[in-house]
Amino acid sequence: MAGQQNQDLNQLLKVRREKLQELQANGKDPFKITKYDVTHHSQEIKDRFEELENKEVTIAGRMMFKRIMGKASFCNIQDLQGNIQSYVARDDIGEDSYKDFKKYDVGDILGIKGKVFKTKTGEISVHASEVILLSKSLQILPEKYHGLTDTDIRYRQRYVDLIMNADVKDTFIKRSKVISAIRRYLSTQDFMEVETPMLVSNAGGAAARPFETHFNALNEDLKLRISLELYLKRLIVGGLERVYEIGRVFRNEGLDTRHNPEFTLMELYQAYTDYNGMMDLTENLYRYVAEEVTGSQVLKYGEHTIDLSKPFERITMVEAVKKYSGVDFNEISSTQDAKKIADEHHIEYEERHQKGDILSLFFEQFAEEHLIQPTFVMDHPIETSPLTKKKPDNPEYVERFEFFLNGWEMANAYSELNDPIDQRERFEAQEKAFAAGDDEANHTDEDFLNALNIGMPPTGGIGFGIDRMVMIMTDSMAIRDVLLFPTMKTLGKENQ
Repeated sequence: MAGQQNQDLNQLLKVRREKLQELQANGKDPFKITKYDVTHHSQEIKDRFEELENKEVTIAGRMMFKRIMGKASFCNIQDLQGNIQSYVARDDIGEDSYKDFKKYDVGDILGIKGKVFKTKTGEISVHASEVILLSKSLQILPEKYHGLTDTDIRYRQRYVDLIMNADVKDTFIKRSKVISAIRRYLSTQDFMEVETPMLVSNAGGAAARPFETHFNALNEDLKLRISLELYLKRLIVGGLERVYEIGRVFRNEGLDTRHNPEFTLMELYQAYTDYNGMMDLTENLYRYVAEEVTGSQVLKYGEHTIDLSKPFERITMVEAVKKYSGVDFNEISSTQDAKKIADEHHIEYEERHQKGDILSLFFEQFAEEHLIQPTFVMDHPIETSPLTKKKPDNPEYVERFEFFLNGWEMANAYSELNDPIDQRERFEAQEKAFAAGDDEANHTDEDFLNALNIGMPPTGGIGFGIDRMVMIMTDSMAIRDVLLFPTMKTLGKENQ
């Protein structure tokens, strides 16, 4: 059966190539057409029908359906905005053009000029006076793309996915709107957009394994950045006061529904504020983007309704762990006691882990999944936060928060550490952790320390996961659904 299907498919593909050869032999090669002036799109025509009725328009797009009825036919054209029907009659476009039209295939890209009208059944359409083949499709589109169970093909051939699935196209249009809305909001807050290096000698600013490469011209090993942080802070030192960057970062880690090794991160830094200022900015930004992209501050995500309109909950990590596990880390005085409690609660840890590390493990195990509504989890242990200011009244903890929605971390923010002496000590602790087996630990960045020695004002900083934000705004269940071209194993190596 499979062999017969392949034979039939090959025959259909052969017919398409023969049609192209015939067009070329007759001087009608579509690939020699360099432009086509489009005046309107499908949804625009439908929205403005009263104004455009009986007016001439020019549309272009992919033919998704064709029904031949003797001397007149109907076809359906899909463009950026959606679909619109066209009525094509021999007497209106000419006998030769109509003969050509009847040979066109689903998937071909056409340009159509004609007048807007409404059919007897009430469908807004274009009555063609001219049909031009702009590109010949030599491949066959799937008939029922929604029915494919192999999502691997959807991700590998996103171009086909976009053609066949209107919801997918809508997701990526909304993704663009999310990023545009972020930029508009930050512009109203006097932030300056900047760009910083992707190839770096020291990939710092986050706990992650970097990708490594070699730069031949300088004969140096370099890394792809895992964060935007350390260069943006240099700009705060330089006096720019409010800066942000939206860009790709790269982390040599696994693939799952929320992780891709390259993803889009936004980091921003604001002088003369702290992590409380970052909480206020996060609330206002999320509400603004939701309103701009979805028209509401109440979002439906899977089985949950997420309400961004109410004040976001603020809770410390110690309070969250106590609330969801019953363990109060304020009553635990030593790492030894923390490890004993971890054993009792079946929390796995490493020998090098300190009390603060184990608090963080408790939070991940017991609290994260409950944080469905917008929640700021504040005051993290110093062991997990090497770039953050200590709390003046409790130096075991730092002025850091993570922002949670739907049980996911959506953002990470600090009152930034600007004490160069303290920062060097933190880097030294990270180097020891790396030597003890933590391959995600930060390394000492001497130039960054030099910048801090020049002097950095009190600063609030935050990093937003843009892909997860888009997932929430578009009700998408996996990060691959909001990445146009997610990372995939090379074909032929899937089972290796």
